[in-house]
Amino acid sequence: MLSPYMSPVERVWFYSLRILCGLILLFLVLPVLVIVPLSFNSGSFLVYPLQGFSLQWYQDFFASAEWMRALKNSVIVAPAATVLAMVFGTLAAIGLTRGDFPGKSLVMALVISPMVVPVVIIGVASYLFFAPLGLGNSFVSLIVVHAVLGVPFVIITVSATLQGFNYNLVRAAA
Repeated sequence: MLSPYMSPVERVWFYSLRILCGLILLFLVLPVLVIVPLSFNSGSFLVYPLQGFSLQWYQDFFASAEWMRALKNSVIVAPAATVLAMVFGTLAAIGLTRGDFPGKSLVMALVISPMVVPVVIIGVASYLFFAPLGLGNSFVSLIVVHAVLGVPFVIITVSATLQGFNYNLVRAAA
């Protein structure tokens, strides 16, 4: 809310910031606003102007056994990897922010390393690790690798939140 006691410079900053945020949001949403109408195009190519309205691309998607298998894989892997990454990342973040132990920075670097190692290297290394175990082409390996890739993001987010957390409030409420 705009305060009646704001100086002219503060008012300009207030409106400029909102305009800038709106432009950034538009920049982020614009590709979706351009692509979604193209998905209803009846032509063979994704071009403007639209050649007609059709649901053929959606029909092709849902009629294709390959796309349905890929969708099924995603529906299985994504929630499982998310839950695993959330649980282990949160536990690690709590341990790293509240604990004080030798080698804490080394553990943090090790846990965050999947963010800096190229995904291709992680993919090959994961396959070479899981293949001798007979899990090279399994949902288990896919879920574990995706969870490992997600854990650093959870740790960073939760650790940033816990840095400013007042634990005395928790003790007072209990």
